[in-house]
Amino acid sequence: MIRRLTFAAGITALMLLLAEVAAVPRLIYVTKPVTTILIGLITWAAGPGDPRYRHRILVGLMASLAGDIFLMLPGGWFVPGLVCFLAAHLAYIAAFVSGRRALAEWRPLIPFAGFGVGYLALLWSGLGDLRLPVATYVAAIVTMAWQAHARAMEGRRGARLAAIGSVFFVASDALLAWNRFRQPFPWAGPAITLTYVAAQWLIARSVDMTESAVIPIG
Repeated sequence: MIRRLTFAAGITALMLLLAEVAAVPRLIYVTKPVTTILIGLITWAAGPGDPRYRHRILVGLMASLAGDIFLMLPGGWFVPGLVCFLAAHLAYIAAFVSGRRALAEWRPLIPFAGFGVGYLALLWSGLGDLRLPVATYVAAIVTMAWQAHARAMEGRRGARLAAIGSVFFVASDALLAWNRFRQPFPWAGPAITLTYVAAQWLIARSVDMTESAVIPIG
């Protein structure tokens, strides 16, 4: 089932990329939410594991789906979309800290916090009235990536996939922010889409191997 869902998500993601390249809005409006729905179904179909982790990842994907829809709408729907993705990251944080102490591992925070602060400084002059919402969002995604990597360092099953996915998520949002607030660039749409879909798929696949137990490493 997961293979078939992954294949279907791959097809819709490819169609989405082609629609981005060819600038076909109607096809984007269909393929983007469908891709996220299929990734959600991958999470739903995953093998037995920590139920809290699965449910929280599903909540994150549902919030992401709402964010996808808001960000596609014409007009001033950016802030509602940002709020939805903020909720998604909070759900992912809750998943990544399930069954472990959130503050037990600080080392992964340093590079992500440094990147977040530096990137926010680069964007600051172009943010205008969105400075506070964007700064709040940056804090959330930095925390999400930190906790994903902290979980992976503890050797938990599936955590490495989620950690890699968190990096793709940071990259996708960094590209989106640069294109929107700093300087539009060619191929922004496909680049943002590719990294975003990879992020969500990796996080979803981490559910299939998640267990409450810790794998001994070394």
